[in-house]
Amino acid sequence: MSMQADFVCPEVDDRVLRFFPARSGSARTLRPEQVDAYNTDGIVANLPVVPADRRDEVSAYVNRLVDDVVAAPDSRDSYSINAYHLACRGLYDLILTPLLLDYVEDVLGPDFVCWGSTVFCKLPGDPKEVVLHQDAAYWPFTPTRTVTAWLAVDDVDEENAAMHVVSGSHLLGALEHEDLPLDGTRVAKRQVRRAGEYTHRRVNRLRAGEASLHSDLLLHGSPPNRSDRRRTGLTIRYAAADVRALSGWEWWHGGAVHCRGDIPGWWPRRARPRGEHPHLMPALSAGTRLAAAD
Repeated sequence: MSMQADFVCPEVDDRVLRFFPARSGSARTLRPEQVDAYNTDGIVANLPVVPADRRDEVSAYVNRLVDDVVAAPDSRDSYSINAYHLACRGLYDLILTPLLLDYVEDVLGPDFVCWGSTVFCKLPGDPKEVVLHQDAAYWPFTPTRTVTAWLAVDDVDEENAAMHVVSGSHLLGALEHEDLPLDGTRVAKRQVRRAGEYTHRRVNRLRAGEASLHSDLLLHGSPPNRSDRRRTGLTIRYAAADVRALSGWEWWHGGAVHCRGDIPGWWPRRARPRGEHPHLMPALSAGTRLAAAD
């Protein structure tokens, strides 16, 4: 999901909107049953990423970043931390975590980039939901070969608004969406039509330090966080190297981090930040027209 709540992906006839399955026989890190789960359900979960001896460090780092942004004297809030890997070395390094890249390679193949990231934080008592949607309805890319890594910073469960997914919905192709008013009850406006018909939803429970990978065509969303616990996750968008933005939307390439393999020239190679400079992001995002994403 794009955190630019008013963005609507343009309707064009030449987008390739279908699921590209992972090849079980070429996977080196995911087990065959995990590759099968990704292909069948559209998501594979509970993948260990951050070792136990680093979880407190990562949690403290990300939560400190959230606190700094929320406390800033401007209009940013806990949903504003988009593409901060461009200014924050710690986020940039998390994107390139070797084990996480191993998982992604098993899904996308050997050549891929990261094109966006979001620290997605639902504070205790947050009344906003993320409506049921496919990410591809927000993003101006073709083909649909982006996988989202949802890296849990906190333990995530039903109580503190874990993500809900509709298993197998990625195989339905691009579904029709509708726009809802941004009335303070939802994070972004684009929802799949007849959302209430998708009643069989699975809760994506994760422990801190675990990640899930899901397809850009998987229906997913999350309820309000009615608990007294923070729900923080880092969402990282990895795309196969042959993915590109639609004509006129090339600025969506701008936040790219080269991850592995041969990368075409339309994906710039963003440099590793020299330190932690989250205060630079409002100006940096405006200057480069970057958009990141859920």
